[in-house]
Amino acid sequence: QVQLVESGGGLVQAGGSLRLSCAASGTAFTINGMGWYRQAPGKQRDMVARITSDGTTNYADSVKGRFTISRDNAKNTVYLQMNSLKPEDTAVYYCNADTRLSKAVLANYWGQGTQVTVSS
Repeated sequence: QVQLVESGGGLVQAGGSLRLSCAASGTAFTINGMGWYRQAPGKQRDMVARITSDGTTNYADSVKGRFTISRDNAKNTVYLQMNSLKPEDTAVYYCNADTRLSKAVLANYWGQGTQVTVSS
């Protein structure tokens, strides 16, 4: 089993910045891709950014140039630096990880979510 624990959400004014962190813990696993998704009230959960184990990144068009995803493989931690925040960025942000638990077992995990609220 793998646990993902997010931190760093909160309330910020438009134009401000926040940094989200997600730490993975458990036993005997390796992490492949990690990412951040968000879900606003009444909307579906959408991908915000993803990063592979070798550092290749992918962003939603709505956050390109404002958000930066990074990871520390030694700490099994992924970060999301969010700059120039807009009210439409308000959502619950979820961490996601693709893991290999054994030679033949792959599993996908979600964190519990952290609220980001951007006031206008």
